[in-house]
Amino acid sequence: MTVATDISVAAPAWEQLAGLDALTQRAVEQCLATTGATLAPECELSVVFCDDALIRALNAQWRGVDRPTNALAFPTPGDLAAKPALGDIVIAYETLEREARQQDKTITAHLTHLLIHAFLHLIGYDHETAPRAEAMEAIERRVMAALGRPDPYEGTQPIGDDADPNGRIDANAHEA
Repeated sequence: MTVATDISVAAPAWEQLAGLDALTQRAVEQCLATTGATLAPECELSVVFCDDALIRALNAQWRGVDRPTNALAFPTPGDLAAKPALGDIVIAYETLEREARQQDKTITAHLTHLLIHAFLHLIGYDHETAPRAEAMEAIERRVMAALGRPDPYEGTQPIGDDADPNGRIDANAHEA
């Protein structure tokens, strides 16, 4: 199944990364292959590659958190198999780049992980409880491995340890 993806580059920093369309499409397709999710025919997805200023404004408006974050996901309500628009993913370059550097990851590997994580939110996955977080992370690991990318959670504390509300001690806990 193919998802029509509308990509918008809303910050100049993203222009240094070639192949955003292809990277996004591969991540989405591998998520679908791994999860077996059933989508509406000809469904669509919007991805905005922005800067910290825009994502901070969105984070403040929609989550009441006045700070930038790496990614946000805005799922369209409704039955997954019946909705023509899956929702929106927004990813901020400065936060992505800073986290990649801090975590000793490539920007492309971290971006791939954020796309996967956010897309999984659009198709109904979350990390609100430890069991659901474990299930979501297992899918993220499988998708990353299938794409030839490293385990995004390698070196982090297991879920349930003295961690943040999303179950992780490091910056891999995403708002997306």
